[in-house]
Amino acid sequence: MAEFLFYALALVALCGAAGVVLAKSPMFSVLSLLASFFALSVIYLLMSFPFMAAVQIVVYAGAILVLFLFVIMLLDLGHMGSKVEFSTAMFRSPAARIGAVVALALALAGLIAVQRGALQQAAGAAAETGPRDGLPQLAEALFGRYGLAFQATGMLLLVTMVAVVALAKRDRRKGPGSQGAQGGER
Repeated sequence: MAEFLFYALALVALCGAAGVVLAKSPMFSVLSLLASFFALSVIYLLMSFPFMAAVQIVVYAGAILVLFLFVIMLLDLGHMGSKVEFSTAMFRSPAARIGAVVALALALAGLIAVQRGALQQAAGAAAETGPRDGLPQLAEALFGRYGLAFQATGMLLLVTMVAVVALAKRDRRKGPGSQGAQGGER
């Protein structure tokens, strides 16, 4: 049962990732990314990583995805139509074809590894030892040794969000039909 659930969730994650790239609407891209994030979090649970599953939901689906939605709504990019439209223009380039061949080769290698029992061995080892997160070691490293980098990443995200808001306000002031500082002085 766990193996079937793994394959089903992997398919959902792959379809969600493809939807992010192929959807013409940014809102559909974000929703596809959300589906992919949730599928990955359940895969983490199957592999006995409950902390990583929680981080996947809280940090990525909860914070990063909300930030993406905020930027899309702030820039007014989210024109959702009545149907989902996908772009196929990216499949016409030679680089995309090479990438598709490499992705298929990696998928085939993964299927061969699963047939040889790699997944069953990993699932059996997880059942014997329990959760493999190492949460105390992760917390010690994150807030001890890498504390400065952790804080710098938070500041970088804050500065990026402020810059996006400033750029969005600037573009709206200079847009057609608006009375900006330069337009009213003539």
